[in-house]
Amino acid sequence: MGVQATVVFADLTESTAFFEALGNEKATRAMTRLTQWIGDICQAHNGRVVKQLGDGVLAIFYTAADAARAVIEMQKGHQLRLLHWPPAIRMEIKAGIASGEVVEVNGDCYGDAVNVASRLSDLSGANQIWATESVADQLDENSGIRLLSLGSVNVRGKSDPLQLYRVEWEEVVGNENVTMQASLSQMRRPDSQGEGRIHLTYLHRNHEFTSTTTPTTHLGRGDHAEFLVDDPRVSRMHAKIEWRNGTFVLTDLSSFGTWVRFAGSEGDVPLRRDECLLHGQGEIALGVPFNDLSCPTVNFSVSFNHPSLY
Repeated sequence: MGVQATVVFADLTESTAFFEALGNEKATRAMTRLTQWIGDICQAHNGRVVKQLGDGVLAIFYTAADAARAVIEMQKGHQLRLLHWPPAIRMEIKAGIASGEVVEVNGDCYGDAVNVASRLSDLSGANQIWATESVADQLDENSGIRLLSLGSVNVRGKSDPLQLYRVEWEEVVGNENVTMQASLSQMRRPDSQGEGRIHLTYLHRNHEFTSTTTPTTHLGRGDHAEFLVDDPRVSRMHAKIEWRNGTFVLTDLSSFGTWVRFAGSEGDVPLRRDECLLHGQGEIALGVPFNDLSCPTVNFSVSFNHPSLY
């Protein structure tokens, strides 16, 4: 018999570089102290650490507010810690939060919420906290937790896109685009307040598109594609990137598919005539997946001119 709970996956980015820079013994001690500190914060917010995962922590909470506050405290505390770390060994925290039925067996926990929280941790960028709608629904205006809607996002293992939110933990003053949970139905996106930019690179080609001058950009090998990827495995109009409700959305238009890999994530997001929200930095493979080392790969970087949000 399962129980309703909120699951947190908190992971550390760039752990491989951390071990290379410090050596196995020193890095292991530092990593152990850091994951223990993350676990202590979870326990201080009424959470229970299920297991430490080498470079991350899995914990469960019985209220979404406790879970969100715990991860917010992690992000704030870790940013202060990083002020004293050399740039070469800095690891950021990224986290996913999901609510649902959790089944505990022999000290471990299982369930859809566990799987989704893990996927969101993979998809989120460094310093980010991504949460499901089931988490957002439990946060009322008295929680003091700010959320930004990310729209519908495809999550590996789920047949339908999930409505996701980003938990905002940095101090924001006078920002109408990040609202309290009580106003989610009226939440506004930053498209009316600022300009988004996406920089694409393929081989020697570099181009930046903006939400105001080129709201829709097609990738392909055809003459009408705004960003040319001249490879026979790429369709003439293979995919499009469009500015929609304050975010860049990638849509696959091809017969053979598109794959997205976000920086700091070990997993890929496969697209077959469906779409994915682009954030931060990453790579887009066209026509063949990343495991084909010769795949045509477009690097992307997303930025916004609204400093209070990004």
